[in-house]
Amino acid sequence: MEPHDHPPEQAGQLTLDAGNIASVEHLHCLSKARMRTPVDGAIAPTAYARLFPDLPPFTAEESFLHALGRAGGVCDCGDVDDDEGSLGSVAAGWPFFGQFVAHDITADRSAPQAHVDPTRLRNARSPQLNLECLYGDGPVGHPFLFQRNDPAKLLTGAGGADLLRNPEGTAIIGDPRNDSHVLMSQMHLAFVHAHNALVDRVRARGTPEAQVFETAARELRWDYQTVVLREFLPSLVGADVVEALLRDGRRFYRPAGAAFIPLEFADAAYRYGHSQIRHKYTLNTGTAPVPIFPDLLGFRPVTADRRVDWTKFFDADGHPPAQRAKKIDGRLVGALIALPVSLTGECEVEAFHSLAVRDLERGQGVGLPSGETIARHIGVEPLTDREVGAGSSGSPGQTPLWYYIVREADVRCGGNHLGPVGARIVGEVLIGLLDLDPTSVRHAPEGRTPNASLVQLLTGSAFAAAAER
Repeated sequence: MEPHDHPPEQAGQLTLDAGNIASVEHLHCLSKARMRTPVDGAIAPTAYARLFPDLPPFTAEESFLHALGRAGGVCDCGDVDDDEGSLGSVAAGWPFFGQFVAHDITADRSAPQAHVDPTRLRNARSPQLNLECLYGDGPVGHPFLFQRNDPAKLLTGAGGADLLRNPEGTAIIGDPRNDSHVLMSQMHLAFVHAHNALVDRVRARGTPEAQVFETAARELRWDYQTVVLREFLPSLVGADVVEALLRDGRRFYRPAGAAFIPLEFADAAYRYGHSQIRHKYTLNTGTAPVPIFPDLLGFRPVTADRRVDWTKFFDADGHPPAQRAKKIDGRLVGALIALPVSLTGECEVEAFHSLAVRDLERGQGVGLPSGETIARHIGVEPLTDREVGAGSSGSPGQTPLWYYIVREADVRCGGNHLGPVGARIVGEVLIGLLDLDPTSVRHAPEGRTPNASLVQLLTGSAFAAAAER
């Protein structure tokens, strides 16, 4: 879903941006501060910046953006069932992991307003894959996230089946967006359990108590970063693209100073996951399939029938194949095209109930180049007007970057992963963030082996097996 709040909302890349949907009250999903801003305004390197600062912005009448993304428009795939033809090869859980990643590296906390200088946009997250959304400022800075009698361990709700929650049902966690829907909150909970299991493991190795938290957190961060490199990115951009980037280096994401999150990534490419959301999901063996909204809306306790069996979302040895994600094709399910008021708040413009319209408005609001312009710049043959398929909406001859990237995935890669433009942006940024972080797994001791794959982290199977030995 957002697969991102600043980006993907809200991911995933969902952020469904995986990467993300949440109520405006909590997350400001479409901050008006990101709309109708001067496209030539400088963006401080400590905030967001541009990957292609010299390319001209795409501009179009809002009527075109609304026609493209509104209910009944080109981006609306309606309420048909999830059939084989609409589904891709990727397991259904990956766009939600994309959203988890999005919440770890980006957060736009700007208050809604009609105009803002882009230099005022600030990323409330450090641009690092460091699980800041899980740990906050650690046991000293955010003690309310940790156990009183064992401050190396994170808290959960009673019995460990849900996140810790306040009396109103809102999760007490490092990032409220990870409570926006059940799949997100259950994934956050799984990472809590993985950290606590690693605490037990490093203690069993004789690690001095003063070093237990940092050692366990480092191990989990490295496992998480390894998942990004070895599992997530290959499934999202293609294994060949990942191998080429690791071998040949990055061409465009090469910050002169500190790492930053490019707007082309946050407000376009990493919102791919919105197109991967299915109509319905089977959470576990005891429940019937349900839509993401309103059935799985968060900010409330997770009941027993809504607990997630992660082998239904990721392929795991000894289990039937997981559900598959919808193809990345530029079409969103009805639940995302007609978001309820409980998510969007009251909208003066009816089209703003559509997540597709919100994605399109974000990109134009910060002056992103068209997809065709970037394709030519990086040496890729652009899609034709027919391949883009926006002519019936009154296309001006160029395509908003977000829509171009999801259409490129469909045309060039059968909807199974991102095409050349999208893969270049996402691959370079995520690998770049790891390269530029001296504490990341890219700089770990040679020969270091991960503790677990993602599905093992989420199910706890790797740690349970170790405990039995």
